[in-house]
Amino acid sequence: MTASIPPRWVLRHPHWPLIALHVPLTLQVPVYTILGMDGPPGNPVAAIVGAAAAGAIQLRHSLAAARGERPAGWPWSLAALVLLADLPIWWLGSNWEAFGIFALASMLTLLRGGWLPAAAATLQLTVNATREALTGLPDESTVAQAVLLAMYAVVATGLYAAALVGGARLVRLLNELDAARTELAATAVGEERIRVSRDLHDLLGQSLSAIALKGDLALRLLTRDVVAARAEIESLTGVARDALHDVRAITRDQHAVSLRTEIDGAAALLGAAGVDTRLDVADLRSLPASAQSALAWAVREGTTNLLRHSEAGSCTIALSRRHGRIRLEIVNDGVRGVAAVGTGSGLAGVAERAEAVSGSFEAGVRDGRFLLSVEIPEEVA
Repeated sequence: MTASIPPRWVLRHPHWPLIALHVPLTLQVPVYTILGMDGPPGNPVAAIVGAAAAGAIQLRHSLAAARGERPAGWPWSLAALVLLADLPIWWLGSNWEAFGIFALASMLTLLRGGWLPAAAATLQLTVNATREALTGLPDESTVAQAVLLAMYAVVATGLYAAALVGGARLVRLLNELDAARTELAATAVGEERIRVSRDLHDLLGQSLSAIALKGDLALRLLTRDVVAARAEIESLTGVARDALHDVRAITRDQHAVSLRTEIDGAAALLGAAGVDTRLDVADLRSLPASAQSALAWAVREGTTNLLRHSEAGSCTIALSRRHGRIRLEIVNDGVRGVAAVGTGSGLAGVAERAEAVSGSFEAGVRDGRFLLSVEIPEEVA
């Protein structure tokens, strides 16, 4: 069974249940005092004023605890609450007993240190138990009955005080949960922006390079071979339409790339650019979809970087399997602008995709040639 997330309104307004928890105890004391439920009736005005003061002080303490802090001047307000709880009880009897709960809850909430809260709580419980044992029973009651009533006073006061303290801590946790949800939502939005930005860069980089390449080729052919120029222009418009379709798919996170399609497209594009391209990718069968995606983006970005940042005359795209890992290598003999290639955001996106499937990424000059390699496990988690 999984824990359910509280409704949004609870996370937004968690203090209302905490306030409601204070209302019954605040109302009980003046009602009991005026009616004389557990002792002689008291002055109604004094009972109402005292109850309002005690309830307000306790609510101030609880709301501050729910924010993870102590209110300003809390030692004075705590002292006032203890006096309101413990002094009138000696002549009003059990009518006033509920305010001992407020005093105990505030002590546990506000006092710090290992022994101080425990000592204060013990003292408050002792006052309640003693008062109940001495005056809560008729004169003919036995010692056992007095002890039992004292124990009841201790347990009841402790449980109600624990409910107030726990309510304040629960509100604090709900506030922290709401803050965490807000932060996670902002993080998710940021990650989605990064994903769209990365995918658009990787996608449009090659598409725009292909459009520019085919446009230049069509212009050169226009005066010599109109038919060939027309074919390049038609191919150019096709690339533009495909790019538009892919951009729309990326915004919906529905864009999928095929490793075979990317390799064939890269070979065709490099060939059109006059780059002698050699493919060694016979073993493409039965690759996991996530592995194909990471490798396909690497092929696309490697091709784009070659066209934009190098003067390569030859290029090799090789795919191999060894010891349960798949390795893609793109090697070319054009090393102009290697610094820009090695630090570009496109290759950073390739590295991120490789890391996402527990793979590794490498790009740099080796033996006078530029090498881009991606290695990922066959069994991608």
